[in-house]
Amino acid sequence: MKNLQEATERICELKGGLVAVDALTAALLRTLPPAQRAALKPVFERHAEVARSVLLNAPISELTIAAFELDIARTAALLRDSAAATPTVEPVMLSTARITTFDGPRVLTGASGFFFERDERLFLVTSRHVLIDEPSKHHPDRIEIGLHTDAVDLTQTAGFSVLLYRKGVADWHQAKDSGGEIDVAVLELDRGALPKGTVLHAFNPDHVQGLSTGIQVGQAVSIIGYPMGFHDTVHHLPVVRQAAIASSYGLRFEGHGFFLTDGRMHRGSSGAPVLIRTPDASGWMLLGVHSSRFDVDSREKDEDESLGLNCAWYADVLLALTKP
Repeated sequence: MKNLQEATERICELKGGLVAVDALTAALLRTLPPAQRAALKPVFERHAEVARSVLLNAPISELTIAAFELDIARTAALLRDSAAATPTVEPVMLSTARITTFDGPRVLTGASGFFFERDERLFLVTSRHVLIDEPSKHHPDRIEIGLHTDAVDLTQTAGFSVLLYRKGVADWHQAKDSGGEIDVAVLELDRGALPKGTVLHAFNPDHVQGLSTGIQVGQAVSIIGYPMGFHDTVHHLPVVRQAAIASSYGLRFEGHGFFLTDGRMHRGSSGAPVLIRTPDASGWMLLGVHSSRFDVDSREKDEDESLGLNCAWYADVLLALTKP
């Protein structure tokens, strides 16, 4: 180097480069899945030990070795802190969204829904009565769903508004069969319009097919949703309620396209997925769509408790509703 000024400039460049590398390393560590971070730690330690051996046997100053040890310690701490700071959440917890219905600017109700994808198309599934219900004169014109926008920081969310009608025509799909109306509706979502960084988990036809195999009465199921709007308000995650299959699975209860579950459910859970765990890679099987409580007309409300039973519409209706 020609002079002290040039040497000083070069040192500043090196320090700036080191800070940039530190920033990049931190960003990379935060985006790595937990399993990859765990695998990286021992590899880093081995490489650090090799580098340490080389430095100790090289004709370099003690200051250089001290600086090396400082950087190794800083990177190791960054790796350790990043792993501790990154929350682990089962993907299924990102499958369900809280739905708020609106009539213009007026908030109407809250409900649950979940994501279903087929052939690159993304759908929001919920109960049909969430989108329209003639008996209660419930006629929203749009809904808003909450979406996570950061795979690591689950506190980061955004609301996504979806119109329910185009030129007076309903934009969702519903179905009926020989038993009458099916209380399930699907609304296609434009992936390109979703908030930047949207993170979600969607079920697909593989989670639905083969449902009649091995499903037994009394088998435990999980229903993931937002009962009475209740949820983790910090991380914006749903809660999981437990229930059991209460009618013969595969049979249409009283001729309708649903089966019964026995569990304590509340309003706001309408549209939640009814699931069982599986030992395969998917982890879950989608059995149905929770709709509403099921009761008998003859119950004396002043004397008899509610049956505690619920309707769950068979999930195979989604294959028809999302068919190209």
